[in-house]
Amino acid sequence: MAGSVVCCGLTTVDLVQVVDDVPGPDQKVASREARLDVGGPAANAARTAAALGAEVRLVTALGAGPFAGFVRGQLAGIEVVDLAPPGYELPISSVVLDSRGRRQVVSQNAAGLTRTAAPPTLDHADVVLVDGHLMDAAIRLAAAARRAGIPVVFDGGSYKPGTEELLYHVDVAAVSADFAFPRGGDTLRQILDHGADLALQTHGGRPVVVETVHGRKWVPVPEVEVVDTLGAGDVFHGALATAYARGDTLQAAITFAIEVATRSVQAPGALGWAST
Repeated sequence: MAGSVVCCGLTTVDLVQVVDDVPGPDQKVASREARLDVGGPAANAARTAAALGAEVRLVTALGAGPFAGFVRGQLAGIEVVDLAPPGYELPISSVVLDSRGRRQVVSQNAAGLTRTAAPPTLDHADVVLVDGHLMDAAIRLAAAARRAGIPVVFDGGSYKPGTEELLYHVDVAAVSADFAFPRGGDTLRQILDHGADLALQTHGGRPVVVETVHGRKWVPVPEVEVVDTLGAGDVFHGALATAYARGDTLQAAITFAIEVATRSVQAPGALGWAST
């Protein structure tokens, strides 16, 4: 049994253009492929957890705009709790992916959505994952999980206002190489100082750095031919939460997350690995 995972945070619509080389200023190029997909850290983590067999609830903001129906179709099999206020439009991300699997992303995120409806209860949840994009909902959900003894995983792609308060309710913080506190300093050490029990930082194809009160260690990442890095971090977090939900030790969960994320970069799209 893969357990039950609740993911809270951002959902976007991704327009991906695959090119041989990324265009420079005032330059136009023809793409080799174009695709429309669901994006966002929490949404991709939820899709990953579902692909791995978990029971998944996604707490997010979809609204009733022109892309909402498409996104709901792509989230089939996942219970969606929509906290969007009236008039909310799904953010659109424009992604340019080159022949080496590297991507450039321009996204609206959900910066204008500062308040949402109250998140749902956590019945039967084994793990809660929050990405901080819907910060007020994330804090309330994480606090409720902490009171109920449910582990909380933080997906930290970047620092956002309110992160310190959220970390107070987090057990495991998994952040990207881009994550840093405004005042600088040792990122992983500061995460622990704010209340998390374990902090880790991914660095693409380089080893994952793991920090606990007992010290720091590095977990290697396999070298593979990279096809597409889009969403690989989200896949890592979804796999980490799934392994944690099914009762794996944290060390085993980190190893499993690395394995699944490594499969992800070898296939196109965030979920291309799941169909191979």
